[in-house]
Formats: sequence, C-alpha cells, structure tokens
Amino acid sequence: MSDDFDQFIADVRATLRPGSGPVELEGVRQRLAKLLANSAFVQRTCGPDATGGLHCLHVDDELGFEVLAHVNEKARKSPPHDHGESWAIYGQAIGYTDMTEYRRVDDGGNPEQAKLEQTRRYRLNPGEVGVFAGTAIHAIDYPDKSRFIRITGTNLDAIERVAFDEQTGRIKRMGAQQAT
Repeated sequence: MSDDFDQFIADVRATLRPGSGPVELEGVRQRLAKLLANSAFVQRTCGPDATGGLHCLHVDDELGFEVLAHVNEKARKSPPHDHGESWAIYGQAIGYTDMTEYRRVDDGGNPEQAKLEQTRRYRLNPGEVGVFAGTAIHAIDYPDKSRFIRITGTNLDAIERVAFDEQTGRIKRMGAQQAT
C-alpha cells in the first residue's frame, strides 16, 4: 500500500500483544492519529476517488487485528451495539462521525432485553480517534461522504456481538457483514 502504511502496521504489531489493555490501545490510537495526518494516505484510501464500501486494508495473521476503511457514500445511524469481546478504534479520515457511548444499567439477567443509559456524546472530526474496549456499547451517526478507518482486535464476523433497540430495549444478535 505505502511505506507509511507498512510502518503503521509494523508499529501496531510492536505495540499489541495478547491481552492488550488500555495502555496498548492508547498506543494504537496515537499511531492511527499520526497515520490520518498523512494526507496522501487519506486521499488514497478514503478520498473522493476511493470506491465506496467497506475495504479491508490489513488482516494480521499472527495477532488477529484488522484494519478497515469505511468509505461511506450515504449517511447512516447505527443502533447502540458492541463489538463482542473485541476492542475497536475509530479514526476519522473525512467528514465527521457522531459517537454516543452507553452503559447497561439493568442486571443483564434477561438475554433478550437491556436497559441502556447514555453516558457520553461527542464528534470525531478528521484526524481524531476514539477507542472502545471490549464489550463497550456505542452508536455511530455520520453524514453522506463520511469516511473513517476502523481497527478491530479480531474479525468481528467471527464473534458474537449484539445491537440494542434504543426504544424497546430488545437485544438483537448481529451476524456477518453487519459491521458498524
């Protein structure tokens, strides 16, 4: 892809290890912010000539993390959801994404229902990066032409994840290709 992207992958590989926690994820967040400051990388992967859709930029066979480019043509608002036991790091490339974080306030006893409370709401602008540890519940909302890079700790299609209906509290199991 490019020397900068190759160096980014090498740096992420050197930072992560099995059981990585907040310190390591902060290191990856900082590295992604640095990569997003590279306008040539942003234009090449997310610019106006980039093909719309979800693009896998890297899958790390040893550590399992994935780097994905979300080249969004149309606006979208996701329901609150988690990424299962995986962490996720979102880095805004073009446009913006409004992020909302939640916490579950019920006892978790009902596998079909949940009660959520909004805990934080903020906007990621170009170059800004947000980190979500495993099981963190969040929602994203972006306008037409918003584009971001997302790094996940594993292939999300291979693990159990859930989405929450904010109005009813109903829990929905997420399947393959329901990346949010």
